[in-house]
Amino acid sequence: MFDLTGKFALVTGGSRGIGAAAAHALARQGAYVVVGYVRSEEAAVKTLNEIVAVGGKGEILQIDAEHFEASENAVLELAKRLGQLDILVVSAGISIDGLMMRLKEEDLNKTLAVNLNGAIAAAKGALKFMMKKRFGRVVFLSSVVGEAGNAGQTSYAASKGALLAVTKSLAKEYASRNITVNSVSPGYISTDMTAALNDAQREAMLKEVPLARPGTALEVGATIAFLASEEAGYITGQSIRVNGGMHM
Repeated sequence: MFDLTGKFALVTGGSRGIGAAAAHALARQGAYVVVGYVRSEEAAVKTLNEIVAVGGKGEILQIDAEHFEASENAVLELAKRLGQLDILVVSAGISIDGLMMRLKEEDLNKTLAVNLNGAIAAAKGALKFMMKKRFGRVVFLSSVVGEAGNAGQTSYAASKGALLAVTKSLAKEYASRNITVNSVSPGYISTDMTAALNDAQREAMLKEVPLARPGTALEVGATIAFLASEEAGYITGQSIRVNGGMHM
């Protein structure tokens, strides 16, 4: 099951955290994986080397998620060069946290530019190619915060919540072309981002998780790999919650 042999995938933000886990999961199922990164080429190379070490194939690609046209063109040019792009996983994202009274317009704009505009731009580039091939799998990385909200994360919640609406709209727009569009909404996952939390914040979050533990990036990656598979061909416009019951 979930055989992705012969499929070509791009994972934006694929150099670390959930993006890297998604890249690994797709490669394990046989996909050729392009590891997208913004700044850290070293981290992207590390992820790619790990994939190759266990028999996978792929390459790295720098994508400037903050700039719409550059992001769209990078994805489209990659698809044209490879001659194939079956799977797009949009994992690139940032979080600039702070209470509303301290929110700066520049931080809001940057968060939306990367998390929302950049995601739409990457999807636009991929969909231009997928439409002609009449096949595609698009998976956005949203968040439990985009569904339930969280104090001090208004900008992040706005960007991730908007992706859920984007998911539904694109799913309806491209279903006739055999393209599915879904999102994954992780909860408290052990990543570099959550590692920055202090002990009190971690304890508070765990109290909201019925399974009483953080999730792993591998668990989220496995869900993404499923949504990219043939077996998930009748699932579109959905948000799959990987949150240990944190939000139902």
